[in-house]
Amino acid sequence: MSPTSPATHVIAYRAAEQLLDAGDPRGALKLLDPVVSAYPENTSARLLRARAFFLGAQLRSAEQEFQVILEREPDNAYAHFALARTLQRAARGDEALRHFRLAAALDPKPDYLAAARFGEPG
Repeated sequence: MSPTSPATHVIAYRAAEQLLDAGDPRGALKLLDPVVSAYPENTSARLLRARAFFLGAQLRSAEQEFQVILEREPDNAYAHFALARTLQRAARGDEALRHFRLAAALDPKPDYLAAARFGEPG
């Protein structure tokens, strides 16, 4: 198995998931960067990398990554919700509310609906 084989990338992705779950977003990013470089169209890898950016307080990078995902998949409710959380954390509430509402409209999960604050001015 070569250092850049698909199997190596799968192992790196799974290890990055575990690092992120263990609270090590920087470690996860080190593993994910080569995966995303090799498979830039892979939404799962990009979402995991965006989450790692978010958890590592790299909000601009998280925002950019979520935007790339939404350009390809405008109906990805989770990406809208996560982008909204990123914008909210960056003190950009009006922009965040728009994405919270899109997430809730696409997938009416209770946490998406609560964040969308439908019925309130926005």
